[in-house]
Amino acid sequence: MGSAADRVKNPSRVSVWLDRRTPSRTRKADQPAGLDRDRITAASVRLLDADGLAKFSMRRLAAELDVTAMSLYWYVDTKDDLLELALDTVFGEIPATAEDIDWRDRLRELATSYRKMFVRHPWVSALIGSFLNIGPHSMLFSYAVQDVVRATGLPLERRTGAMAAVFQFVYGFGTTEGHFVQRTVEAGLTQDEYFERAMGTIRADPEIHQAMRPSENLMDARGGATVEEMRERDFTFALDLLIAGIEATCEQAARRPQDEPGPQ
Repeated sequence: MGSAADRVKNPSRVSVWLDRRTPSRTRKADQPAGLDRDRITAASVRLLDADGLAKFSMRRLAAELDVTAMSLYWYVDTKDDLLELALDTVFGEIPATAEDIDWRDRLRELATSYRKMFVRHPWVSALIGSFLNIGPHSMLFSYAVQDVVRATGLPLERRTGAMAAVFQFVYGFGTTEGHFVQRTVEAGLTQDEYFERAMGTIRADPEIHQAMRPSENLMDARGGATVEEMRERDFTFALDLLIAGIEATCEQAARRPQDEPGPQ
């Protein structure tokens, strides 16, 4: 089900994690010593962080590891296998949350850690959804999300919607933040310098500046002395709104008679 041939023909339906075959390859005498799948995956993450998804290739990875490209195929079957392994590896950076604290605090911790992953690894957002995300670290994160949403007391039929509301929001927020941070690094500027230059360009054009005035007023009202502070205020408030929505839904469900159907 997860064979190399299947993954090449139809990668959307299979996964490296479904390949249950017993490895038939053994290291030849001329194969580099000390090379294994974990080392290859770690190098893949480093390259993806440094160069991005578009520039990632087996040839560049082989050069990073100082081996031949063919050597890599002793441990993985396709480049997509490596991307799937790298994706699961960075999910392992999300720490576990304590189970004895309030679900609101647990949800905030998970959401914040998920956001930070997208900022550290901007390439991740393009891969989520491309693979089944059934690796061990991805599954642990999924279980943690399900567990904290279960602890909210939401009715069963409302839980997937709550997970989508919170973590699709974090996906979008973290993706945008990660791309902005990456752009500032590439420009050799701090986030504040980049922001001020962009705003200076806007203010220099009277027509565009006039159109942007409502947005400037919103940003001024938000507060925050730096780009990071402004962004943090937005994230915290948006997450509080989502938590308040979960609380309101739980209260509504508790007041509704058991035989009364909920909203469709």
